[in-house]
Amino acid sequence: MKFEVRPVDIGTETPTVLLHRDDADELGANPLDRIVIRSDKRTETGIVEVTEKLVDKGVLGATERLQHLTGDVDVSLAPRSGSVGCIRNKLEDKELEDDEIRRIVRDIDRNALNDIELGAYVSAIYANGLSMSETLSLTEHMTEVGETMEWGEGVVADKHSIGGVAGNRVTPLVVPIVAAAGAKIPKTSSRAITSPAGTADTVEVFCDVKFEKERITEIVEETNGCMIWGGSVELSPVDDRIIRAENPLSLDPEGQVIASVLSKKKSVGSTHLVLDIPYGEGAKVQDLSDARELAEDFKRVSDHLGVRTECTITRGGAPVGRGIGPVLEARDVLGVLNGDGPQDLRVKSVRLAEILLEICGVDGSPSRILESGEALEKFREIVEAQNGDPDVTRDDLVPGGKTHGFVADRSGYVTHIDNELISGVARRAGAPHDKSAGIYLEAGVDEEVSRGDVLFTIHAVKREKLEEARKFAESQRPVRVGDRGESLVERV
Repeated sequence: MKFEVRPVDIGTETPTVLLHRDDADELGANPLDRIVIRSDKRTETGIVEVTEKLVDKGVLGATERLQHLTGDVDVSLAPRSGSVGCIRNKLEDKELEDDEIRRIVRDIDRNALNDIELGAYVSAIYANGLSMSETLSLTEHMTEVGETMEWGEGVVADKHSIGGVAGNRVTPLVVPIVAAAGAKIPKTSSRAITSPAGTADTVEVFCDVKFEKERITEIVEETNGCMIWGGSVELSPVDDRIIRAENPLSLDPEGQVIASVLSKKKSVGSTHLVLDIPYGEGAKVQDLSDARELAEDFKRVSDHLGVRTECTITRGGAPVGRGIGPVLEARDVLGVLNGDGPQDLRVKSVRLAEILLEICGVDGSPSRILESGEALEKFREIVEAQNGDPDVTRDDLVPGGKTHGFVADRSGYVTHIDNELISGVARRAGAPHDKSAGIYLEAGVDEEVSRGDVLFTIHAVKREKLEEARKFAESQRPVRVGDRGESLVERV
């Protein structure tokens, strides 16, 4: 059938097209079916949505990802994706062959799976898991699609945390420490999905984080490091589409986590990686034994890919640092660089940097680099190279002016701060959309407080957001006061 292409302003991540119901019936297309769109210059695949009002008969409504199509096109039903049968096999708990995984990855990359099919894939691996063989295949094939970065011979350092801990903004500290010590560290990071701030959101307080591949290379050559948003370059793009399917149900299958992390590290050209696995109540990994098992699986796949990986298992039952939310976390980072920031954030950053430099074979004392001001100077160099103000101070970073403090109802010690709940408060306050919104922890775990002391302060830009966060905090009580707690860092 012939159609006239017209753009439609409907935000969607998938290559969606709108058909009038009469045209869809004639074509034999149902919602979420795939169609082949042929123009004079190229052939594309679109996913169908049916309407009676948004487009006229004879018109193909093209959403953003297909708006390069113009004029008249020929449309036909696409054959069923071969990977759908592979997904069904996984739903039936059958181990997938390498070729089956390759087909699934290629179809995800080509947007040949609709949202329901992609959701079925995520559900299948969540319910039935991935064997080590499947995880290896998945990682390799996810690495094959998308951009890659090359740095020539030599060591390329990297750091990653599997997340789940509020605050924990160690990347903007590890990167300048390692770069100042002489190791190349091109760090790509994510934005927040369900947290109050991703690393990219916090770094964006200081400077730009979105760059083309060529400029990223220039920044690293100029400064030895970078702190950029991974979404600005197509490194393992399949991972981003899978995350979109995982997010609604907060699914995070272990094998997929390994493939997601390591495919991006391999794509960015990393040769040596320190991987932080926090565990504890409210973290992604709840149990120490599970954390150890995950670490071993990461190392097996890393060895297969030729990436030297050292895992650290850290106590993740409470936030790291005092600020939660982009501006508040950025203030913590500057505090540590200037020698007076949160001690737990400093200690963790120094230890991760020590391990990374050790496995890279690079001499250097992270503590000395911090104390001498070399890390701060390198941080300023990177910020300036990424179009930021190298002279920014904490006073320049102002938290949201609408505030509310929560006080202790008894004397004792802060025994627990629930990561998930405290993050929920910060998000309701407006983070990360409102960069100055979030939480400042006035007391950390193991600190003694008296009745009436402020435990944490909510910062918001809008009064209604402050009220929403206050009500949630009152109902959930994310900070507990009682007997003294403890902390643990274990290297495996």
